Amino acid sequence: MRRLLFILLICCALPAWADAYDQLYKAAGWPDQRAHFNDALRAAQQRYQNSLPPAVFQALVNNSNQRFGAQAMDQRAENRLRQALRNPQPALAFFQGPLGRKIVSAELLATRSDQLAKNASGLPHMQASDTRQLLIGHLARALPAREAGAEVSLAIAGVAADSLSSMIPGLLGGGSSQNLLDSQRARLMQQIGNDMNNTLLYVYRDLSDPELEEFVSFAESADGKAYYQAALAAVKAGLAVGQPAP
Repeated sequence: MRRLLFILLICCALPAWADAYDQLYKAAGWPDQRAHFNDALRAAQQRYQNSLPPAVFQALVNNSNQRFGAQAMDQRAENRLRQALRNPQPALAFFQGPLGRKIVSAELLATRSDQLAKNASGLPHMQASDTRQLLIGHLARALPAREAGAEVSLAIAGVAADSLSSMIPGLLGGGSSQNLLDSQRARLMQQIGNDMNNTLLYVYRDLSDPELEEFVSFAESADGKAYYQAALAAVKAGLAVGQPAP
């Protein structure tokens, strides 16, 4: 009888639990960030249009659209978030709160296509007090921004390589290709890391010091660490990292 009641309670709770993941996915800005990625992807595709033969360019567009289709990316990322994050409620409460909404808005503004174009030659150098610099240093260590940024950059830069590899099997295959990818990933993470503090100062420039401190407290908490670890896994899943090109 107890087992039956337990099963019934679990079945009744599952829809609400599942909704919490979906709510978190939306509250943290994932669909909007994916849309911004797709904007950057289309811009990358167009950069190749005049430098590649038509057949190769069409293969590039077809392959990258298949790999990075909006619905497929959202499904892979949200499914991985469900698998990797045991309890979505603390992160959901944070991102649904006033500070969480302000953080998401700042992040979405920073990745908009017009803002990326505006800062294509580099972000302005941000002046900050010692206290703010200290808080940003804590945040830089807590957020998986280097890792996520490197994966996004590799995904966009790799659309041409994926297309050539699919048209000429073996051209970029083998261990040498994986070694090159790993080397590029390490190089990108180092480059991103070198400017990480200034980047975060710019992205979160409208947060007050107390708000920034509250953000750091969440990111460094057990619940925050669990969310951001799951978020990095979800980014990789959304980008199909480690999966063969279509």
